[in-house]
Amino acid sequence: MAKVDTSRIIETERLILRPHGVEDFAACVAVWGNPEVTRYIGGRPQTPEECWHRLLRYAGHWSLLGFGYWAVEEKASGRFIGDIGFSDFHRPMEESLNFTTAPEVGWVLSPDVHGKGYATEAVQAALGWGDAYFKGQRFVCMIHPDNRASSRVAEKTGFIPYAHTDFKGAPTVLYERPAR
Repeated sequence: MAKVDTSRIIETERLILRPHGVEDFAACVAVWGNPEVTRYIGGRPQTPEECWHRLLRYAGHWSLLGFGYWAVEEKASGRFIGDIGFSDFHRPMEESLNFTTAPEVGWVLSPDVHGKGYATEAVQAALGWGDAYFKGQRFVCMIHPDNRASSRVAEKTGFIPYAHTDFKGAPTVLYERPAR
């Protein structure tokens, strides 16, 4: 097992946000292979190969950029329940949308923990880390307009919608959280 960078661990009342490891692969496949999870994120379950690439992207963000995604672990059970973090995916967006100039925040949790407030708790914790790391930076996220659960999480954590667009053939709402 790889050595864990404990400086990147965030604890909340019910969750641990920690670096991903190879041992998270099977759980990542289970989460991202679930049609309910991907209904608004790409529209189809991800293959194990795509999940492996995802884990490598997460590690690459931390290695090359100093920020990235955390594995979300439920404290009570110790199990992997999803991903949350910051990215710079170089998304092909019109410059006028002012999306790619800010760190992008994203989150996904296993459907069996939906409705428990975990997403809001994890996003708030990640944003606290981000406010300290990025110092005065605005944050952005993108959400399918039919994904009301994620829209509520965004709004509860200080994001406001600022543009409606199309991304890879799907309607998308762009949100921003002003710098603090």
